[in-house]
Amino acid sequence: MTEQPEEPRWAALSLASTIRHDGDGGVADDLDDLDGFRAWLDAARPLLPGEWEATEALRSEARALRGAVRALFARGVRPGPVSPADADRLQPADEALALLDATAARVPVRPVLDWPEGAAPAVRLEPAPGTDTLPAALARAALDFLAAPDFAHLRACTAPRCVRYFVRRHGRQEFCKPSCGNRARAARHYRRHRGEGDATGGGA
Repeated sequence: MTEQPEEPRWAALSLASTIRHDGDGGVADDLDDLDGFRAWLDAARPLLPGEWEATEALRSEARALRGAVRALFARGVRPGPVSPADADRLQPADEALALLDATAARVPVRPVLDWPEGAAPAVRLEPAPGTDTLPAALARAALDFLAAPDFAHLRACTAPRCVRYFVRRHGRQEFCKPSCGNRARAARHYRRHRGEGDATGGGA
């Protein structure tokens, strides 16, 4: 059974994670076809409430938004390493932000007053009834994450072959899941001992 990383608690992180290592030395795209897009929508439903029918048009928009999200994730983790999956073809950050802003603005919002018993009233914004669309919901979710405290802890997993971003939960966390840490330690061990072997003439 394939080990899964910690379940993303943010829709933007879940969207970015549809680019992943394929287990065979390459990179897989979970949004590469409509069936994959539909499966991701079902899995992301707790993070992205709503009912949407998976269509090719929505899949195309989701992939464009994912590109913007990953470009801004790369900006956010610098000067640390970025995901190698798309490090050489990231769109400019200003274009990525413009796409998110424009897409989020396609759905009007309304102020709603929350006033629980015994608590102070507070105003929140929510989509106007009957106007929510998936691209706008994804864009708003991405903007929410970019402005959230968790974003400061975003990191790219540096394990060999991993291309995921993750939110660091403690100061010493370097990898998105334990198996990535095990693989990185094994790679370091191999490089160290191979170097020692080469230095003594015992290398292959």
